[in-house]
Amino acid sequence: MAVPPSRKTLLIFSQTFVPDPASVGQHMADVAVEMARRGYRVKVYTSARGYDDPTVGYPKKQNLHGVEIRRLALASFGKKSILTRVIGTASFMVQCVFLGLFTPDVAGIFFSTSPPLIGIAAVIARMFWGIPIAYWAMDLNPDQLIAMGKLRPGDAVARLLETANRVILNNSALIVALDRFMASRLRQRARVEHKMQVMPPWPHEEHLEPLAHQDKPFRDRHGLQGKFVVMYSGNHSPANPLSTLLDATLNFRDEDAIRFLFVGGGIGKKEVERFIAEHQLKNVVSLPYQPLADLRYSLSAADVHVVSLGTEMVGIVHPCKIYGAMTVGRPILYFGPRPSHISDLLEENAIGENVSHGDVAGAIAAIDRLRKMPPNERARMGETGRRVMSQRLTQKILCGRFCDYLEKSLRLKPVLY
Repeated sequence: MAVPPSRKTLLIFSQTFVPDPASVGQHMADVAVEMARRGYRVKVYTSARGYDDPTVGYPKKQNLHGVEIRRLALASFGKKSILTRVIGTASFMVQCVFLGLFTPDVAGIFFSTSPPLIGIAAVIARMFWGIPIAYWAMDLNPDQLIAMGKLRPGDAVARLLETANRVILNNSALIVALDRFMASRLRQRARVEHKMQVMPPWPHEEHLEPLAHQDKPFRDRHGLQGKFVVMYSGNHSPANPLSTLLDATLNFRDEDAIRFLFVGGGIGKKEVERFIAEHQLKNVVSLPYQPLADLRYSLSAADVHVVSLGTEMVGIVHPCKIYGAMTVGRPILYFGPRPSHISDLLEENAIGENVSHGDVAGAIAAIDRLRKMPPNERARMGETGRRVMSQRLTQKILCGRFCDYLEKSLRLKPVLY
């Protein structure tokens, strides 16, 4: 169906977008599709190359359930080094500046933190056209770089990033933070209370469902039938340390009945694979990101899901992998500090164990407790997590609420046919 000339456009800037497996792009796609379903013209500018693996290419033009996707060349060169990330980010941002200025009939711009300062391109378009913009804070920088020791608070780059953040916050009509800790950090930067909403991301339920172990081709494919599987699935990042879990695996190296699976990618993936090779571990397996269509099989193959959050990362990043684990009904083994949004969930609902980073003995004991727990007790923990998700945290509830906020803040009006 042809788009009426009078129909206003919601523009979305996101360096990653489906079918790329990066979580930010998947959530941006959920919002884009829902806004298109509500009757808006939605146009997405994203990268033509994979966010984690730049050797993967995607079609330059695509229509996804009414969403017009335009993928830009030279917009991502992968995450192999800081230099390649900076070059890809700069190229994508420059292109988005021009697209924001010259795309006709734009009613508003929506962006997240992929890349971190893409909001500056939206601010420039706002200043030129007087259009509202909306910001979804998925993680915070320079906070993350400072917490990882890559920047000092007084460095010129840190000061530049802080200035850019304040400009983005002050110019946004809507700011969405993922948890109360992130919201607190944003409030320290600018007066945002009147335009900020706090809500977590949602699981991709159309790709998730709890499956019995005998119904899992993933288990068959990787020789997991009859094994107790402890799985970490997602981005391997210094913000989500895995060293305590890796050290704990050495205690179980001679136990064939247990398997530790590290599924996903990221700059921390090499550390995991180096550890496995160095210690010649037969029951510790590293696998790449699984296709989104196979996510229900890979996540359901676990008996316990690992979630990790760096000690200094509370309010900076928000590991949303916990929601996928809860949706497939598996207990959580959380490595990280308290309080945090993850410890809040565990303490309110008794769905898992909490281990501090560096406490290898505590990790071994927690794994043993979960493994030796009667299956019906583990199932009860998993079912509690599923119930919390179905009552409060479904995609229908959260994505619908998010798009309501977006409509109101950007003052959008769909054109009826």
